[in-house]
Amino acid sequence: MPPRRTLGERLRAARTAKGLSLREVERRTGIHNAHLSQIENGRILKPEMALLWELAGLYGADYPALLRLAGHARGGSARPGESRERMTVALRALDELTAAEREDALRYLRELQEAGRR
Repeated sequence: MPPRRTLGERLRAARTAKGLSLREVERRTGIHNAHLSQIENGRILKPEMALLWELAGLYGADYPALLRLAGHARGGSARPGESRERMTVALRALDELTAAEREDALRYLRELQEAGRR
C-alpha cells in the first residue's frame, strides 16, 4: 500500500496536475501564494475549511478528504470558530448553485429542521 499523502502533498499534486502555479492559484482564489506555499510545505497543517473549499473547487479535489487530512473534526466543533467556518463553507456552496438548486437546498434544510423538532 502506498504511503498516505499529507494535506500539503495532496494539494501540491492537485495544483500541479492542473498546471497551475502558486501565483495563478492566488489570482483565481485570492489566497496569498505564500500562505499556499506554507500549506503545501507542511508549515500550516490545519488551514481554514473555507480555504480548503476554495482549493477543492479550483482543483476538482475531494473536499471531505481534504478536511480529513487537515484534521478538521467531524460532528461538534473542535475549537472556537469552527462552527462559523462551516457556515462560511455552506454559504459559499449555496452561492455556486443556480436559483432553482438553491431553493431546493433551502427547502431540504427546512424539512430537516422540522423533522428535528418532532
